[in-house]
Amino acid sequence: MSMTPRQWRSLISATVMAIATTLATAISPATAKLEDSPKALVDQAWQIVHQEYADRSFNDKDWLAVRQQYLSQPYSSTDQAYLAVDQMLKQLGDPYTRFLTPAGMKDIVDNVSGDFIGVGVTVTLDPLTQEWVVLEVAPGSPAANVGISKQDIVVSINGKQTASINPRQASQYIIGPVGSKVALQVRRGRDFLVHQLVREHIDLNPLIYGVQSTDKGKFGYIRMPVFTTKSTKAMEQALITLEKQQVQGYLLDLRHNPGGVFEASIDIARLWMGSGQVISSILQRGQKEVFRAPGPGYTAKPLVVLVDEQSASASEVLAAALQDNRRAPIVGTKTFGKGIVQNLKALTDGSGVVVTTAQYFTPKGKNIHKIGLTPDLIVNLPEGTSFKPKASEVLPPLTDQQYARALKLLTKQTRP
Repeated sequence: MSMTPRQWRSLISATVMAIATTLATAISPATAKLEDSPKALVDQAWQIVHQEYADRSFNDKDWLAVRQQYLSQPYSSTDQAYLAVDQMLKQLGDPYTRFLTPAGMKDIVDNVSGDFIGVGVTVTLDPLTQEWVVLEVAPGSPAANVGISKQDIVVSINGKQTASINPRQASQYIIGPVGSKVALQVRRGRDFLVHQLVREHIDLNPLIYGVQSTDKGKFGYIRMPVFTTKSTKAMEQALITLEKQQVQGYLLDLRHNPGGVFEASIDIARLWMGSGQVISSILQRGQKEVFRAPGPGYTAKPLVVLVDEQSASASEVLAAALQDNRRAPIVGTKTFGKGIVQNLKALTDGSGVVVTTAQYFTPKGKNIHKIGLTPDLIVNLPEGTSFKPKASEVLPPLTDQQYARALKLLTKQTRP
């Protein structure tokens, strides 16, 4: 299946929204009992999809026949099994349902916990080319600061070709003591670049906040680069601090936020909302689960939300909840459009499968998948420019047109 650049960005930017790490189990007594072998990994991955996958037509595939097809083949190594699982999952035509090596699993778990030591780059193994592909770059990290981007190919680490490194051991080459140095050679298209990086403590949720002073008063600014398991507490602390400074309203910046932990987006929406529906999620077999805000929220002060085309997944959940409940207008450009939920499931050898388990709808029943959210106030940045926050900056510059327009809208909503 060929993929457009937008679809590739979907694949790599959408982090797992709900983490539920479990082991695959047999689905019926008739299921063949396999020993702990490479073939068992293939069967475990098949069973996870059979049990969990949201599209019960399995992309119009006979999923039982697919199992028979892959279990009839011999596998002499786990690498062969990994390749088979990857090929099997691609039959679903879903770029979000994918296989992860043990190293990829560790990186995902580290990402959603928001805490590890390294250079801020997460890689995954392309099972066909055996190349290390950059899956995610942490905002403000050493890798981000030198310009390493998603879909770059890591060619070597400290002179050692990644092709000769067991992908299960990827983390031990990238992660190391704080202050230690690492040289990454990356390929982008036909260009090769070598970056000298220093490992540091990476906090994937450096929730940045500060006070913007204007002639209309003081306003709180909060930027969320990603949703992790730490996000809710970080938001609570930001609100406590900003309320003590007696701000008159808030700007919540979700630009360039690719998503993350689904539950965090629900909990943070509840902090801002009174009572009301946060989201409704249609599960795999048609059950409808509704998430509500019990009210009251932490603050009822005016709020404006900033989004852009890279606001995706959990950030869209939060923005839609605030927009549909008339809690906050949205400013910026149309969001990415990811209206489905994934779970992370572990296989017995430490590898795993990310599987799409549900589709969600906004409080007003809108399906935003592949559509996105339309802002109340559309503000495009000048052609050739994009929102690029600097790690050293707390507040965006007032030359940031989206920020300036959102701030102007916020001051109009604020009582003297």
